Amino acid sequence: MGAGMALVPQAAFAQDQSGDDDFDANVIIVTAQGRSQALADVPVAISAVNAETLQNSGANDIRQLNQVAPSLLVSSTGSEANGSARIRGIGTVGDNPGLESSVPVFIDGVYRSRSGIGLNELGEIDRVEVQRGPQGTLGGRNSSAGLISIYSKKPSFNFGATGEITYGNYDYMRLGGSVTGPVTENIAARLDGIWVKRDGFYRDETNNTDVNDRDRYFLRGQLLIEPSDTVSIRLIADYTSRDEKCCGAIYVDSSVNPFIGDLNNVANPLSVGGLPPADGNNIINVLRDLGQPLSAFNQGYKRTLSVSPGRSYAGETKDYGFSGQIDWDLGGATLTSITAYREYRSSQASDTDYGYVDIIYRDPSDDAYRQFHTFTQELRLQGEAFDGTLDWLVGGFYSNEKLTVHDNLRFGDDYGRFATCRLVSGGGLAALYSPTSPGCFAARPALFGGATAAIYAAVDALDGLNDLGTVNDRYFQDGNNWALFTHNIVHLTDKIDLTLGLRYTHDKKDFDATFTNDNTVCTTVQGLVGSFTGIASLAAVSQGLIGLSCQGNSTAELNGVSINDSRSEDEWTGTAILSYRPTDDLMVYASYARGYKAGGFNLDRSALKPPLATFASVGGAQSLVGNLQFDPELVDSYEIGAKYSTGPFSLSMSAFRSDFSNFQLNTFNGTVFLVQNINGCNGELVGGPDSDTDTSSATGACAKEDVGYGVRTQGFELEAQLVPAPDFRVAAGLTYARTKYRGDLVGNKDGAPLDAALRRLPGDNLSNAPELVATGSITWTPELGSSGLTGLVYIDGRMTSDYNTGSDLFPQKEQDGYALFNARVGVRGPDDKWSIELWAQNLFDKDYAQVAFNSPFQAGGSGAPFNDAGNYPGGRQIFSQFLAEPRTYGITLRGNF
Repeated sequence: MGAGMALVPQAAFAQDQSGDDDFDANVIIVTAQGRSQALADVPVAISAVNAETLQNSGANDIRQLNQVAPSLLVSSTGSEANGSARIRGIGTVGDNPGLESSVPVFIDGVYRSRSGIGLNELGEIDRVEVQRGPQGTLGGRNSSAGLISIYSKKPSFNFGATGEITYGNYDYMRLGGSVTGPVTENIAARLDGIWVKRDGFYRDETNNTDVNDRDRYFLRGQLLIEPSDTVSIRLIADYTSRDEKCCGAIYVDSSVNPFIGDLNNVANPLSVGGLPPADGNNIINVLRDLGQPLSAFNQGYKRTLSVSPGRSYAGETKDYGFSGQIDWDLGGATLTSITAYREYRSSQASDTDYGYVDIIYRDPSDDAYRQFHTFTQELRLQGEAFDGTLDWLVGGFYSNEKLTVHDNLRFGDDYGRFATCRLVSGGGLAALYSPTSPGCFAARPALFGGATAAIYAAVDALDGLNDLGTVNDRYFQDGNNWALFTHNIVHLTDKIDLTLGLRYTHDKKDFDATFTNDNTVCTTVQGLVGSFTGIASLAAVSQGLIGLSCQGNSTAELNGVSINDSRSEDEWTGTAILSYRPTDDLMVYASYARGYKAGGFNLDRSALKPPLATFASVGGAQSLVGNLQFDPELVDSYEIGAKYSTGPFSLSMSAFRSDFSNFQLNTFNGTVFLVQNINGCNGELVGGPDSDTDTSSATGACAKEDVGYGVRTQGFELEAQLVPAPDFRVAAGLTYARTKYRGDLVGNKDGAPLDAALRRLPGDNLSNAPELVATGSITWTPELGSSGLTGLVYIDGRMTSDYNTGSDLFPQKEQDGYALFNARVGVRGPDDKWSIELWAQNLFDKDYAQVAFNSPFQAGGSGAPFNDAGNYPGGRQIFSQFLAEPRTYGITLRGNF
């Protein structure tokens, strides 16, 4: 079946919403170049999906676009506020709001601050366009990998109404409706509304609740004002509310997280004498002894969460705003203005360690949220010149984005005992391990010479580190972005076109942060054992005590401290496309594009300094604020392609190569979020590993003049549609994208080494970047007798090859290839006035992980100087994973009036 899908590449049907008679029902109309054009006439790589395809596939947000756009992958992990979209294997990873999206989302021409905002309900949609490769010379915000443009249905001057009732498993309920029609002769209105409620896919038995549930509603109102034949004004206001628990994760099974003892006989899982064996994973033993059921490490894909008592994943999201678009035909040119203001606020509590033992958490309160206030203004003027030889467009864009993040990440009620037991159970102290004794020491011999008293005093202080940490950290970023751009198509002959686009962008961000923390244990421990860190025999213990008490720079040293910084950058980007049409049905093209994504600030305080240093020793927090900055991402992209269209059949092919410099990577290393630019070295690395089998943590440096691109994605894409009969459509697609890091990598444009946590990147594929993806769909709508009834049979599928889900590429995070299918069957009344449909998503209930990650703070000790997590059983890092949705199914009733 997959081979059949690959034979006829993917396309969907995006129709011109104006109903222009110049285009027949099989022609795909898009606005990817700022003009309404047939898809076959656009010399760029683009997938277009219309409302019918979205409805048949069950798409309510951008995640379901995965099924019909093979080069796209959308996923969400710890917070739906920062879901990630990837095109050709390139995207922005993780939940750090300081990073802009490599694949931004535009809704009705309005830039949304982060692509995760597209995970909201979308309402009635006219079409979605997924553009691949760098964008920016046509308007809106720059993007380095592509963009997703969503267009809602406009108001109509003819009265109409729709209604939908859906019920499915997990007590899924969805009510939706719309009404549109004339208000006056020149004004039409439209109102869309959706309400959704569903039980969660995960079960939190500790607190007797579901997680990853749905409880949301969406409203959108529109006015279309046409005071004359030359002026059109569209006003849109919308509001989304979500009150849901998200996002749960489970431990990866025992093949990745090995533990001591037989699951069928856990009464005596320890070795003789009650001590952890030397080759055991001490973290598993500590978790078990503090209450974590061992069954959690062997449940496979069963969705039973390990949650600490009293902890919650509750979250609230409010997303609302308004926009106004004016299109004014001036005679020789058309002026378009899009003005928008949006607010987005998302609060999210979490049991952040994702286990029963209460290690770290965020409270469900107003002290933990992220909020965007965004104003955008876009102006475009376009027309023709020289008797139609030149199709020109010039414009400008301005954006002001105020980003506020409040955080209250705190150590849990079990953290102190967990930390001391983690220290004692690993390495040379294991014989003294006793989880029920003070400080986790069964006895306190004088092991540390003259430092013995200080060491045990520090252990006791650490043992009491419970329910302390961040009180209310506040990050504020004020970003201003403006650009001037032009996009011009020169018709050199009636068969050859040259497209030239150019953009100048200025981006400036002002940043400040204020920290509040009540963790005085960190400074106490630093004072007790700080002077012993240079003594070899005491270094491991004293550094372990400081590191565990100051995790993530959670320290009262920062209490009341403020820092500030700013950055500014100017970039020229652009595109050049040469296209040739040898026949009316065939177009070939070659293109070059320069792309850009702005730099910014890592909104995670842990990047300020290593926990083993004191702020006093490094000159204060302000002296290190530069460590939070990361540079802009740049890309040079090359593409050749061909498009063939004969009405009922169309085929597009493209081959591409894109080289990324300063690639922005966000990685969670089990303790903190690392944001680092990735570059390659054209010369010899200095100080790196001696061979591919070297398991040291060293990564090499490079001479600044030898620094080059760090990531390359290259491959080919096929897309097409086939309509052999009016009631039968076939679509499929194939994308091969080899998205890899270079063999020799450095961490920034100056050639500094990579962080040791990223040692597995060189020469490997990027995370969530499968090399091969095939998609396909079949739609059959036969007439049922002569009564006007029609049937519906629809199925779509996506087949994906193996890939790694972790941005650090640890082998424990590999995901085997899989196939997903959606299906829908139904009966529709005459003229589609009503329908009843049975549907299923993930039809065969395929289990797989969206992302696997290092379980927070759950890495064990070792006597070895360096312990690579890839070489297990020596590797002692525990891993968790966010699962994809299971099979869902239900019934939908629709009415159109």
